[in-house]
Amino acid sequence: MVFISNAYAQAAGAASTESSLMSFLPIILMFVVLYFVMIRPQMKRQKEQKTMLDALAKGDEVITAGGIAGKVTKVSDTFVSVEVSNGVDIQIQKSAVTTLLPKGTLK
Repeated sequence: MVFISNAYAQAAGAASTESSLMSFLPIILMFVVLYFVMIRPQMKRQKEQKTMLDALAKGDEVITAGGIAGKVTKVSDTFVSVEVSNGVDIQIQKSAVTTLLPKGTLK
């Protein structure tokens, strides 16, 4: 009494391996797309932000995370003094600086 011949049994095993690999292909493809659409641009933005913060110098015009615009008067390792009006300086964390404006933007 022969239920399944050896040739049929071998072919069925090869097909299931190939189909299981093909079932993981959409998941792998989603991770690749996620990397190029979300993760890589975010890493690039973080690198640009760090470069901008490291390059802050006295006299630069900046905008803070709270929307305050002013001129940098003093820079330390973690804090920045920003002049928002004549004689009015505020001290903020360096990480709160979001944008470096071109010179002469503020008057």
